[in-house]
Amino acid sequence: MAKFTKKKDGDLPAVSTASLPDIVFMLLFFFMTVTTMKDSSLLVENTLPNATEIKKLEKKDRVIYIYVGKPTQEYQSVFGTEPRIQLNDKFANVDEVGSYILAERAKKPQELQNVLTTALKVDKNANMGLITDIKQQLREVNALKVNYTTYEGDAFNNLQ
Repeated sequence: MAKFTKKKDGDLPAVSTASLPDIVFMLLFFFMTVTTMKDSSLLVENTLPNATEIKKLEKKDRVIYIYVGKPTQEYQSVFGTEPRIQLNDKFANVDEVGSYILAERAKKPQELQNVLTTALKVDKNANMGLITDIKQQLREVNALKVNYTTYEGDAFNNLQ
């Protein structure tokens, strides 16, 4: 009959590294799925105004963004301090807005082209004349769904 002996010292067994590649790949896939890339970097200062009656846009793939504001500190030496229009990653003039909307509309699938919304992310200190000119360009290319992006809050805080 065999005799069983009890271990007297409390040594821990060696850690198995067989599942280590599985863990590494799970982490890799996790970070690949949750990481998002920025569409464009902001070239203008964009302090959004506050509003009380707001509605969240449901589907971000149906939105074309136009940024308006004073150029950031690094671009003020070239473009000045007057509010400018940013389309994707470049500054643009008012007359370029229509062609930009048409180009962005052409990139979208056919079934989304009629339901696109143009979101204006306008600095609260921007001139209303510039916004009116942009809206006129949007009318000319039949981009009639316009959204003003704001923060939720008291609208009277914009007067300060």
